[in-house]
Amino acid sequence: MAGAPESTVTASGSPWRNPLRDSRDKRIPRIAGPCSMVIFGVTGDLSRRKLMPAIYDLANRGLLPPGFALVGFARREMSDRDFGDIVHDAVRAHSRTPFRQEVWDHLAEGFRFVQGTFEDDDAFATLADTLAGLDTERGTGGNHAFYLSIPPDSFPVVLDQLHRHRLTGRHAEQGPAPWRRVVIEKPFGHDLDSARELNALVNRVFPEETVFRIDHYLGKETVQNILALRFANQLFDPIWNANYVDHVQITMAEDIGLGGRAGYYDGIGAARDVIQNHLLQLLALTAMEEPISFEPRQLQMEKIKVLSATKLVEPLDETTARGQYAAGWQGGQEVVGLLDEEGFDPQSRTETYAALTLEVDTRRWAGVPFYLRTGKRLGRRVTEIAVVFKRAPHLPFDQTMTEELGENALVIRVQPDEGITMRFGSKVPGSSMEVRDVNMDFSYGEAFTESSPEAYERLILDVLLGEPSLFPVNAEVELSWRILDPVLAHWASDGKPEQYEAGTWGPDSAAEMLARTGREWRRP
Repeated sequence: MAGAPESTVTASGSPWRNPLRDSRDKRIPRIAGPCSMVIFGVTGDLSRRKLMPAIYDLANRGLLPPGFALVGFARREMSDRDFGDIVHDAVRAHSRTPFRQEVWDHLAEGFRFVQGTFEDDDAFATLADTLAGLDTERGTGGNHAFYLSIPPDSFPVVLDQLHRHRLTGRHAEQGPAPWRRVVIEKPFGHDLDSARELNALVNRVFPEETVFRIDHYLGKETVQNILALRFANQLFDPIWNANYVDHVQITMAEDIGLGGRAGYYDGIGAARDVIQNHLLQLLALTAMEEPISFEPRQLQMEKIKVLSATKLVEPLDETTARGQYAAGWQGGQEVVGLLDEEGFDPQSRTETYAALTLEVDTRRWAGVPFYLRTGKRLGRRVTEIAVVFKRAPHLPFDQTMTEELGENALVIRVQPDEGITMRFGSKVPGSSMEVRDVNMDFSYGEAFTESSPEAYERLILDVLLGEPSLFPVNAEVELSWRILDPVLAHWASDGKPEQYEAGTWGPDSAAEMLARTGREWRRP
């Protein structure tokens, strides 16, 4: 059916339209056309835990074409069959959907492996021959996505090799209009200058419309639900502004430490690792104006407007905070501090906790602070957006009636318990007038029978479909670094991160940051 025309002429001569081919009908899941995906760094942790299971889950849901091919590229020597065994083990260990042998057997027919280093010309020549063979054997039609699950310092050589072996664009012998796309994992540079260099490097080989920068948070159902919550419900639109909102808190907390990850994390830190991409993207979706449509270009334009208007609140000594976790207790176990973790320099100034105060200088958000925080070894694993509303201007209650009443809040829970909580005041049953906070909860797991796809499922499918809505473009990446760079420069020139006990909610300076304005952090 995938190749059927949208309409034909019936025996009576009247036109007939296939409802499954109507582009306006969003009820039918979109299925990728003929294509393959090449994963560089296919033996790495990300590939095993996320990418290969996501590809199987897409196949299990019927969203990949019958001739889909998966090509692995790595320095380890192995056969196509050995590669299939690695994918099989990853799928059985980490896939979301049940294992079905018939799906696996069909998918495994398209597995290929190319052995070599990134500097090996012969390996890339073999890759070119392998893809040409897949075009013939599997009908991939010259449509190939290249997933760079590799360190950023390897990008230049891989991109150059792809270009030199004519793997990055259309060539006449490849048939009608094939596409080539590249997928890049974060970090997108380590500051504004390096991000610009990286963008220029990638765009020299792949046009911007074929570049997909993966931010897995944007693939989560709850993040996409921000758009539905805001723009499909008249309930929230009138109060989604500075007239009613006191402040916004965006939190990404992790309860794990960094043992064994010193090579990646030391010198990067929490702000670069999380705030520059994940949290600023969540801010943009929370603060953006309604787009004309959900076409990728329109969504990107609105996010760019928000990031262009986003400014740091100063002085940075008072409006930012950073810390390093020290020894403490986590989940009933005693854990060591960062400086005692294997591989970390005892003099390391890498922060594991970062918090900033931002403002969005638009009419809608004028005067509303946005507080962003992230950290390792915090009280629990949680990511949420909390829109905290102003107190009612006149309360016809005395102090004793409302002493346990907080501020109204709308909390969007991104993970792990995806859903939405509304907090508001309600009278406590009894003869006296006493008002206390209560919660109204919506949970994805309880409201829908279908479980949410993994973020990488949605994002990989969007790459294969050429749907860039959930992928940051050049301008978003560079604007995010423009916001963050002054903070990083200030921290680099001033002191060391403050120590905080593992299992707590960060350093004292973070609490003081909000206390100066009479606010406090939400306890997720």
